[in-house]
Amino acid sequence: MRTVDAAGLEIGDDHPPRIMGVLNVSKESPYKPSVFNDPTEAAEYVDRNLIDEGADIVDIGLESANKRLDVLSADDELERLDTALSVLDHVSGDAVFSIETRYHEVAQAALENGFDMVNDICGFADPEMPTVCEEHDAAVAKMASPPDLTRPGAIEEVDDIYDALELNGFTDKTIVDPAFGGWSEAKTLAHDRETFDRLREFRGYGYPILVSINRKNFLRDVAGRSTEDALPVSLAATSMAVERGAHVIRTHDVRETRDAALIGHEFKRRRVREPGDVSVEELDVTTPREAERHLDRIGASTDIAAESVTRVFELEGLSDADREALAAAAADAGVTFVGGETGGLLVGSPASLGRVSGLVTPASDALEAALETVERGVR
Repeated sequence: MRTVDAAGLEIGDDHPPRIMGVLNVSKESPYKPSVFNDPTEAAEYVDRNLIDEGADIVDIGLESANKRLDVLSADDELERLDTALSVLDHVSGDAVFSIETRYHEVAQAALENGFDMVNDICGFADPEMPTVCEEHDAAVAKMASPPDLTRPGAIEEVDDIYDALELNGFTDKTIVDPAFGGWSEAKTLAHDRETFDRLREFRGYGYPILVSINRKNFLRDVAGRSTEDALPVSLAATSMAVERGAHVIRTHDVRETRDAALIGHEFKRRRVREPGDVSVEELDVTTPREAERHLDRIGASTDIAAESVTRVFELEGLSDADREALAAAAADAGVTFVGGETGGLLVGSPASLGRVSGLVTPASDALEAALETVERGVR
């Protein structure tokens, strides 16, 4: 996992989670507390509600990305950029300033006049965007999107989201964003839940991950909360996202989100990371699909993915004959079986565990049913 330097702010596994606060200079944006068109008032909000509360990055949006609204042209965004630049002139606090846009012309004007990074909500659908970011040595958050400047984030299936992030490649300072939220009519809450459940897979690209999950519908639905009452579910998900490998959390609730992110960071899995002439990094891999992403990244066959992780199942209520038959089958399948008085533990890769049921002879009906459950559990 590479570290991205965003104007001196290092983003990656070896650094604390970074908080991206949000300011909008578009009257269309739905979250009204973050919307300003007076630069002085906006700067006061940035200093008081974002930077002073713990924002490392301030993301300024020029238009709402709501799918129900007309898309502004690059010229329209450039007109609003003057307001955003005035905000920078009035801010007294220290932060990395990000411009949210889909157009390379807007990104270039922003980077030339004081902005530090880009938040591309159309994920390089504008093919000139990566070139502009590279020319300015700027970090860029790349949200998974189709090759269409009018449809940011309009991808549903997790595999398609993952593949969409490859659109027009990556810069050395790319941060990937899997695009949580209702960006298309076809995208469901179940799609977002699956994306969150499989968040570790996005580490397979080797770039830091940004998530924007603040008060999102797929979280509110779990607890039955309105947007106004959804802060607790956002904070719970923030800790989980950081534990699963997210590096930047985009939010309107800066102070609370910072605390939740730090808890996730403190209690995430500790893995070996040792730089040197030959560096060593223990990858954060918990499922075969996550292993597949890393194998694919280095151009290797994914055939061994199912052998790359270990699962442990406890079986209770085995007869003596069942334990004896299971021990023999486990040895033949390459699985470790540790027996107890009335049961035992099966330890092995998903592939090897899936082979056990076909090797048990003889097997009672109870043992066959138990092994079928194990087999389903590793699919």
